Amino acid sequence: MSIEHTLASQKTLVLAEGDGQHYEFLNNLATVKVAAGVDGSMSVVEFLAPRGFGPPEHRHNDEDELFVVMDGELRFFTGGNTFEGGPGTIAHLPRAVIHTFQVLSPSARFLNVTSSPTSVPRFDAMVTALGASTSSRAIPAPAYIDPGQVAEVCAAHNIDIVGPPPPPLD
Repeated sequence: MSIEHTLASQKTLVLAEGDGQHYEFLNNLATVKVAAGVDGSMSVVEFLAPRGFGPPEHRHNDEDELFVVMDGELRFFTGGNTFEGGPGTIAHLPRAVIHTFQVLSPSARFLNVTSSPTSVPRFDAMVTALGASTSSRAIPAPAYIDPGQVAEVCAAHNIDIVGPPPPPLD
């Protein structure tokens, strides 16, 4: 159930567990909770990802990223540093910083919040462009991911792919 309230130009949005638009995205379940179009200042996407998942090394040219780990454990790689975090961990990755991450636990659930003081964040639009709408609430079965398509869609949303994903876990 979602609740929306509009007053003047401000819009309040309250989402319950499970609300949002669900996508199969890079072998994860991605739920767009708040699209940047709501007020233009941020987007919020919830991920449910399998063990070993990690995106290619990349940088967001316009957006700051904030990760909030809700369940499971992630390893972050950024600025030559590596750190790990479980439930309650928050990681802030400023725009233009090269980074990636990897799921260490059997699965992980985390929020990805992007914001930009100078432009409308485009991360949620990239998720919807690469993802396939689904009614499922589970991690999808593994499928082939075309790295060329990922790079092309990311570039269209001002995200540069600069390296490979993290190596497979043992």
